[in-house]
Amino acid sequence: MNVIFNVSNHLIDNTESLAEEIVDGVLYSMKLEIPLWEKKQAIEMYIEFINFLGDSLIIEEEKIPETLVEWSKNNAARQVSPKGKISEILVRYPPTREIFTDIMTKISIDFGLTLEDYAFIIKRINNMLDISLNETVFAFERLSDEYKEETQRELAELSAPIVLIKEGIAVLPLIGIIDSYRANHIMEKIVPKIAELQIRYVIADFSGIFLINSDIARHLHQIGQMLNLLGIQTLTTGLRPDLAKTIVNSGINLSEITTFANVKQALESLNQ
Repeated sequence: MNVIFNVSNHLIDNTESLAEEIVDGVLYSMKLEIPLWEKKQAIEMYIEFINFLGDSLIIEEEKIPETLVEWSKNNAARQVSPKGKISEILVRYPPTREIFTDIMTKISIDFGLTLEDYAFIIKRINNMLDISLNETVFAFERLSDEYKEETQRELAELSAPIVLIKEGIAVLPLIGIIDSYRANHIMEKIVPKIAELQIRYVIADFSGIFLINSDIARHLHQIGQMLNLLGIQTLTTGLRPDLAKTIVNSGINLSEITTFANVKQALESLNQ
């Protein structure tokens, strides 16, 4: 136990140099270049990591510093973007383990640790790194789900904006790919808003739609029927042949729908 105590003191007395050795070693082995602020943050985290490790060897308490947990979560948060990849963070863990192992092997030889004591310390380090790895993945998954949900909500709002043309008349330009999420958004958010604005005519313009399937076509038809029940007449414009074919294949009778080639023609019919 006296040897473990000496190793503990050595770790605590040399936290800064050891932390720098770990960070520089990982960056060198992976040929990585990171911003200075990120390197300083990593060094500060490993200073606490090594301090915590040194203390835990004496009290034999297997925990993890909160700083490591927060650092892991922050690493995950920086990868949450359309092009972000969690793999860019995860690939740093294997070289980190190797460098930690090399450092502890040298310290073990210098202090004459038994194989059992050496295995104990390596197990403690790996456990802390495993927890950090798990926290990183869990945080990335949670934040990614939140990001996707927020992005989906924003896209849904952008895909069906209400454009007031004149009193009682609005255009509903349908943009992009209309999926079930966006169709439900129109039904739950846009339709009530149209009713609140006391609109009498809605021109649903399909010219900006890239693709719809039969299920979505039926959803959109139901939205039109809902508007009609509210006393709002729906006019449809911009139906390309491929979209019209999808609508017909979905079992919707186009003869029941008032259609025009474009918004201009629909407006002219309302002004007559």
